[in-house]
Amino acid sequence: MVSDPNAGETAHASDGDVKMIENLEASYQALREQISRVIVGQESVIEELLIALFCDGHVILEGVPGLAKTLLISTLAQTLSLSFSRIQFTPDLMPSDITGTEVIEEDKATGTRSLRFVNGPVFANVVLADEINRTPPKTQSALLEAMQENQVTAAGFTHKLPQPFFVLATQNPIEQEGTYPLPEAQLDRFMFKVKVDYPSEEEELQIVQMTTSTKDTKLERTVSARDILKLQDVVRRVPCADHVMRYAIHLVRSTRILEGNVPEFVKKYVSWGAGPRASQFLVLAAKARAVLKGRFFAATEDLRAIAHSVLRHRVLTNFNAEADGVSSDDIIDMLIEQTPADPSLEMDEAVASRAFKSADQSAGANG
Repeated sequence: MVSDPNAGETAHASDGDVKMIENLEASYQALREQISRVIVGQESVIEELLIALFCDGHVILEGVPGLAKTLLISTLAQTLSLSFSRIQFTPDLMPSDITGTEVIEEDKATGTRSLRFVNGPVFANVVLADEINRTPPKTQSALLEAMQENQVTAAGFTHKLPQPFFVLATQNPIEQEGTYPLPEAQLDRFMFKVKVDYPSEEEELQIVQMTTSTKDTKLERTVSARDILKLQDVVRRVPCADHVMRYAIHLVRSTRILEGNVPEFVKKYVSWGAGPRASQFLVLAAKARAVLKGRFFAATEDLRAIAHSVLRHRVLTNFNAEADGVSSDDIIDMLIEQTPADPSLEMDEAVASRAFKSADQSAGANG
């Protein structure tokens, strides 16, 4: 989904927003505790998944086989009390296998026939697109309308998807034979591209102990779909100062080789830079991260923390970068290093807290 991340920026906080933000950190920790019963480690991956959920964004996870990408997503769906659907992408998968199809239905009483739309697996709160790069672009594109518009159009009729709606895709970076790389237009619709790395030695020991015993883990549902929708609305009302937004925009515009004032290493290694969606997602994700950390305002610290996941699939490297062993992540590192934040401009937490509470009390009094 792409909409203005600053929508509602000047609106008053609704009654109870402050309390929701103050309690969200406890809820966040409860979610992490539930997920850790099944998933060992992957702390940053889990945090970024939850940030995307509270921003109403989609995520693509990239990692070698056996790192529990599928298990993590299904566990997250259970913990959040959301409906879950898994689609195994294969070369022979058709678009209708994802979105659904129309079938002929006969009325036995009258003998008349009519067409009825049968929902596909995309009609769920959390859709796992497993190994999304194993199916041709024609089928991959079946998700585009769903991801952008939260709907499916079939035979001229529009069918709304359940809310909230998230596409969480996985792909294997090492086995490229028989795969179809996602077009840039579809990659751009994913808020984050998250890299899933190998566990540490101690984490791997815990994984082996957990998976080779008879232990049966039961998960508790901690957050409902209604809670998520409310929190998504609250996240958009988190204050974000102009200098933080300008920092995000400057970071994104520095990746575009056609801009006048970009670093030389960008001109040398980048073939195409990030678009406006990157600026939107950076600001929105910074707001969500601030909330998860128990703060009432977004800061440049939050932007830098999530910059790699927002930009790595939007900064396209060229042959020079491949020859010199320079990745998108390396370029983002250099951009962050060359774009320091001004500490004097950072909003004081006490000031932000008072401003947010004042707006909340004013909204409550008016309500």
